[in-house]
Amino acid sequence: MIEFVNALTDPSLLFFRYALLIGIFASIPFGIIGTFIVVRKISYIAGAIAHCVLGGIGFGLYLEKALGISWFGPMQGAVLVALLAAVILTLVSRHASQREDSVIGALWAVGMASGLLFIAKTPGYVDPMSYLFGNILLVSKGDFLFVLALDVMVLGLVGVFYNKFLAVCFDEGFARLRGVQTGWIYLLLLCLAALTIVLLVRVVGIVMVIALLTLPAAVAGNISRNILQMMVLAVLFCASFVVLGLGVSYNFDLPSGPVIIVIAAFVYLLSLSVGKFRKGSR
Repeated sequence: MIEFVNALTDPSLLFFRYALLIGIFASIPFGIIGTFIVVRKISYIAGAIAHCVLGGIGFGLYLEKALGISWFGPMQGAVLVALLAAVILTLVSRHASQREDSVIGALWAVGMASGLLFIAKTPGYVDPMSYLFGNILLVSKGDFLFVLALDVMVLGLVGVFYNKFLAVCFDEGFARLRGVQTGWIYLLLLCLAALTIVLLVRVVGIVMVIALLTLPAAVAGNISRNILQMMVLAVLFCASFVVLGLGVSYNFDLPSGPVIIVIAAFVYLLSLSVGKFRKGSR
């Protein structure tokens, strides 16, 4: 890890320090929103939003490079489509008579397909692999500012609506009887998840986005006693996975995203094994 520390202090490797800072600060929304997603058991919905993001990325690239609209790029397109997908999925789960899983599957496929079509018609060479599998080393100062803004938004909204989020996650029917507007709270939760997913795509890519969003929270859930403790541990686990993954990938010249996911998966399996051993000993 000495080489990793030396790289962080190298003045010519500013992007590497940005990657580390973004990984640490991004762990805050990952851990908090990931906890709600795991508790509410809506990982499949988060997956649909993540794959729709490719459609927004392709749309933004096409507008920027083909039509010359400089103020609308892939990040703006990703945010727009992710929020739109969150709204559609909320309406479907609340009002539509169609099977929810069918709509989720359709959004999942259409988002990926439309994104690849837009990328194919974008002038110049655009490598979709960087969006599918991510590259945290390509982040910039603008991405870091986006992370800080998202941190403030997530902490503020969760602080204000914490009890209502818990009510929707654990017993939505009872919350509705108590007069809580569960539809709006659920929509707000999905919108926060959508913004977090857009950020997460920059770190590990669309294909592996659900793993890093849910694995730290799942590990925390195996050892925590309450939801607040689960959130704090999920943030710490996520930050540890990112830092350790960056160090391992740098030392062994491996892509950072997959290394981060493998480490997270290994720790999750280890937590399951330890949990079963403790139950057996009792």
